[in-house]
Amino acid sequence: MREFAAADGEGWTGSVAEEEGTDYKGRFYMILVQKEGGRRVEVRDVRWNSERSARRTLESMSVLELRRKLRAAVGRSSATVTP
Repeated sequence: MREFAAADGEGWTGSVAEEEGTDYKGRFYMILVQKEGGRRVEVRDVRWNSERSARRTLESMSVLELRRKLRAAVGRSSATVTP
């Protein structure tokens, strides 16, 4: 959805994933996917009620904010990193 380069120049894509369940509030959450290697970082504390809202927010986020989210997510226990 939104491509950006991390501080080290590595390419990432900010996107959205959907959590299964009966509760629709906050069902969508941010994921960051490394372009080379496919590493995936789930940022479950950034949530939206709809995919449309998530896309709009990601499109309006600055590269600086996306880098900050990536850096924070990798160092936090709430992030799940999948190789």
